[in-house]
Amino acid sequence: MQTQIIKNLMASALTFRAGTREKIAFIVLNWLDLSLTLFAMTIGANELNPVMRNLFLNPVYLYSAKLLIPVFLAWALPSKILWPSIGLLVLVVGWNVKELVIFFH
Repeated sequence: MQTQIIKNLMASALTFRAGTREKIAFIVLNWLDLSLTLFAMTIGANELNPVMRNLFLNPVYLYSAKLLIPVFLAWALPSKILWPSIGLLVLVVGWNVKELVIFFH
C-alpha cells in the first residue's frame, strides 16, 4: 500500500499529466522573462537582480538558469508547488513590460 502511494506521487510529479497548464505557464514565463530582459539589455538597460547580472557574464549559466532548470522543475514538481513561482513570474514579466513601455514612451 505504501509503495503504491509513493509510486502514484512520483508518477504525478514526474510527468506533465497533472497540471500541464501550470507547468507550461511556469516555463513560458521564465522564457518570456529572459527574452524581455535580453531585449532590454540590447537597448541599454541594466539587469537589476545582482544574481542574474552575474549570470549574464556566462551564457551557459544564464541559459541553464532560465531555460533548462525551469523545464526540469516543471517536470519534477507537482503543479501546485509551482503556483507561488508563477505568481512571482507574472509580476516580474509585468515589471519588464512596464519598464519597456516607459522606455519607449
